[in-house]
Formats: sequence, structure tokens, C-alpha cells
Amino acid sequence: MKHLRRRRAAALATGVLLTAAIALAAPGSTAAAPAGRAPATPLVVGARWAGHCTYDRIVVDLKGGVPDADVTRVPALFQDGSGAPVPLAGKHFLQIRLHPAAAHLRSGEGTYRGPKLVRTDLPALKGLAMTGDFEGYVTFGAAFDSRPSYRTFTLRSPDRFVIDIAHRNVCCG
Repeated sequence: MKHLRRRRAAALATGVLLTAAIALAAPGSTAAAPAGRAPATPLVVGARWAGHCTYDRIVVDLKGGVPDADVTRVPALFQDGSGAPVPLAGKHFLQIRLHPAAAHLRSGEGTYRGPKLVRTDLPALKGLAMTGDFEGYVTFGAAFDSRPSYRTFTLRSPDRFVIDIAHRNVCCG
């Protein structure tokens, strides 16, 4: 009888330890951040673009911080997840990946209010598309007729990720 009690106690202790381990390994709560505190993951809320005399600018508007960003030259643009081609005309493309970032609330409601796909007639930038919001990555693609020369930086208050794409001076002859 004593041996049976020990086995039950050991099984119960093992169950408690397994439950605790699973609870610790599970993802955090999906509740929104408390009022007055920044969300745990920066949110992408918009994207805009403009032409200037010697550069075109892409600005990704954020809330809750500026995540890491990778800007990479790619041969073509594809939608994250589906792999569908992005219908932007161009010969050269940049993929812009923000991580960790989201373009939706934990409830599933979208936070991104910018265009999903836009064609532009700027000197360098020919189009911009949001190509993904998946597993902590928000991705954009930009299209160009010629190989882009660019620089990136961040701005604060409000939070923004900026890409300036150089082109010849279009303001003076």
C-alpha cells in the first residue's frame, strides 16, 4: 500500500511539473498592453512616399517603437505566405522587412491604414506594396526602373522608418 501511495504522489508531482513547464513555454497573453504603455510589438500604422529634388522618400509610420529593419535588393516581389507575385512594374526591387512588428492588433483588427499597392510616377520610386504581415514580420516591396541607391534611418516622436532613394536633380536644369 505504501508503495502505491508513493507512485501516485510521484505521478501527481510529475503532472504538476509538466503543467508548470507547459505554462511557462506557452506564448504570452494576447491581451492588449495596459493603457499608457507601449505595445510589446511595434505596430505599423501607415506608409507614405514623396518626391524631392534629389531623392524620393518612403516613410513607414509606426506606433510603439521602431523595430529592426532589413532592406534587401531582390529580383522580384512576392506576397508573404502565398508567394503570389506582386504586380508592380519595375526592373529593380527592394524588400523592406520590419521585425518584430505587426500591422494588426492581437484581436486581429488591422492597424495599417496605408495602401496595399500603389503605383507612383516619382523620379526613382515606381511603386510600393505591403507584401506581408505574418509571424512578427511586416514586409513592403518597392519598385524602380534603375538600380536604387538608398540610405535608411529612423525618426522618433512619432516613430518612423525612412528610406531615401537618390536620383538626379529634377528641380534645376
